[in-house]
This record gives sequence, structure tokens and C-alpha cells, in this order.
Amino acid sequence: MDEQLNQNQPQTNPDQNQTTQPTSTQNQPQSQPEENKKNPKEDKDIEENKLWAFLGYLGILCLVPLLAKKDSKFAQFHAKQGLVLAIGEFFIWIPFLGWILGIFILILWIMGLINVFSGKMKPLPLVGEMADKLNI
Repeated sequence: MDEQLNQNQPQTNPDQNQTTQPTSTQNQPQSQPEENKKNPKEDKDIEENKLWAFLGYLGILCLVPLLAKKDSKFAQFHAKQGLVLAIGEFFIWIPFLGWILGIFILILWIMGLINVFSGKMKPLPLVGEMADKLNI
């Protein structure tokens, strides 16, 4: 009987002279990560400029959003990545090496379009780093 009473009472550590309470994680509030919350201004920019960002991935048409939508971070981001892909397209005419590059560019192009229509500003592998360095 004494053992049952001792299990429900707080335990003391003789070395620390402190009482420890059994912890329960059920009562702790779950915090939402701050990174999931977006700025309404950015949301408006994304929704209004998806078409412009889409144009950024259509070869030489990437110059249209670069010149026409200088105030849109979303359109500029995707247009710069599209410009790097368009420059890479000049090298697909090299036999064998260019064909491999062409397949790689096609995959990156599809990834970029998926990012545009899902409203993400996610940099493409290799291309994103080069596009960040462009100051247009």
C-alpha cells in the first residue's frame, strides 16, 4: 500500500534537495513556426505576377518581366533564373555534351514552372546561385 502512495507523490533527489514533478507533454501548447506565415504584400505580389514569372521561363521572353516588372520581386526572381536557362540553351547544339545539358535544362525548366504556379521563390539547383548574382 505504501508503494502505491509513493508512486503518486513527487520524487525527491537526496543530492539536490529539490522536488521533481512528473512531466506531461499533453498540456503544453503547440507553437506554430513563424516561417509559415507570409507577408500579405508578398502574397499580393505573387498572385498578381504569376503570368509575368511564367514568361520568365520562355526563352528570350525572360527579358519582358525583367524590363517591365522591376517592382515585383517574384517576377524578377523567376525571370533571372529563366535568363540563365536561356543562356544555357545556346550550348545544347554541341554534340553529346549539349544534349545532356538540354535534358538538364528541361528538368530545371519544369521545376521552375512548378515553383511559379505554386507561388514559391525557391532557387533552382546551380541556376539559382548564378541568377542571384545578376544585377539587372
